[in-house]
Parts: sequence; C-alpha cells; structure tokens
Amino acid sequence: MSLAELEQRPLLTRQELQDCLAAAQQAARSGGDELLRSFRAVTDVRYKQAHTDPVSGADLASEAAITGWLRRHRPDDGVLAEEGSDEAGKSGLRWVVDPLDGTVNYLRGHTFWGVSVACEQWRGGRWDPVVGVVFDPLHDEVFSAMEGQGAFLGEERLSGPLTGHLDDALIATGYAYDVSHRREQGVRLAGLVGGVAGVRMLGSTALALSWVAAGRLDAYFEDRASRWDWAAGRLIAREAGARVRPLGTGVLAAADVLFEGIEEHVVTADTVEAQGNSSW
Repeated sequence: MSLAELEQRPLLTRQELQDCLAAAQQAARSGGDELLRSFRAVTDVRYKQAHTDPVSGADLASEAAITGWLRRHRPDDGVLAEEGSDEAGKSGLRWVVDPLDGTVNYLRGHTFWGVSVACEQWRGGRWDPVVGVVFDPLHDEVFSAMEGQGAFLGEERLSGPLTGHLDDALIATGYAYDVSHRREQGVRLAGLVGGVAGVRMLGSTALALSWVAAGRLDAYFEDRASRWDWAAGRLIAREAGARVRPLGTGVLAAADVLFEGIEEHVVTADTVEAQGNSSW
C-alpha cells in the first residue's frame, strides 16, 4: 500500500486503540518473559556500532518473541524493531519495538531496563504514536498510554512531573554511543547541573520517560536516540501532562513550568540541525 493510500485510513476508534493497547501489552510481556529467563546469566555478547553499544542473545530472543506475537495476531501491520525487523505492512499501522532498552544495565545486572512497544499510524506525512507500552519486567510495572486517553501505571492514572521549580528538579539524561559526542553533552550538562536538585544517568530512555510520566523524574533529555527508544515513552510522558519536543534525533520531556529553563541549556545549533533529519 502506498503512503498516499495510507493517508486515507480513518483515525482509530476508541475500540481499535484499546485493541492495539492490549496487543502492545501482550507483546511486551512476551519479550519481558524472555529477558527474565536470561537476566544475570548472559554470556553471548557482541557489539554493534561501538564498544558502548552491545547486543546479546537476550535482546534477539526478546525481539523474536515480540515480533512473532505481532505477526500472529496483527499480520497486516508493519514492524520496525531495533535488532533488524523491518516490515512495511498494509494496514496503515506500524509497531515500533525496542526489545531491551537498557542493554548495558541488563548485562551488568542493574535493574533499570525494560521493553518498549509503540503502535504508530501514518498520517500527515509521518508516523505518529497512538499507543505506547513500556514494561519493566523485574518490577512487573506496565506503563501505558493511548492517544488522547491519558497515561497509566497499571490501572493508576499518571499525572506527570510534580516539581514546579527548576532548583528542586530531579532530571535524567542519556549519553550517545559516540564517545566524542559525549564530551559535548557533558559540556552542556555542566551548564545545567548547578541549577537543579540532581541529575541521573539511568540508561534506558523508554523507562526514564515513563518515570517522568509517573512523577519520579521531573525531566528527561537525550539528543541522540533512535525511534524505538522513545516512540512509546514520549507518548506516555505527553499523555501524563509533560511537555515533549524533539531534541536532535532524541527527545526532551519535562514539566511544563520547567521546560524552557531546561531547554535553553540543551538545545544547540547541532541539535536543531539533527532535528531536520528527525522522524518526528
């Protein structure tokens, strides 16, 4: 189906959104189950674009479980996943999957990692997330959102960041795989760190954005990330009331009252240029 034909697909009904949400939750749990089987027992690790970017058999097993579930239950939809799955589909819907966001944490035995599954619809010349699920298997926490319907942790509705002052804010960030770019990120972060309560580098974009939605963090930013890192999390944060914008190829999400104070430190000419190639 051509992109022009996809544009003609009507917006999803509430029931269709609920069906997609249920599918995302089931798919994410199937991946999470695979990850729990191998946690703290992984030996087959290799590296992709840099020594800071590992992949393991657990990543691949999780992606196979998620995409296999989607192919069986949503055969007409497209799939885009971090470890290589890329199928166009014919329904006007696409699943964007990060089978393990926080791989370094996972491999080192840290507990901050999760599974991200988003459903996107093609409209207005771009893919827009309409359903997002981020699953934290170790703590059995399911963060979810449907477009226009709010964000939830399990059955609890989320209301986003709580802090109203920048000097009280707890923020998190993510660093690029490219070590030279990390140095640039460090310089920008230095201008911000003295004006906030604390800065964390947690290691999972998807889960950090979900923590913004839950009020556990007041802001998150990362200027180099892939679509599968933030597709679900950005929707969850936005539906919880956070203000969200693209930042380079990544994302900035924060309490509205804090947004401009953080933005002035992290938006640069480089991030604006990268944004021109962003898939938002």
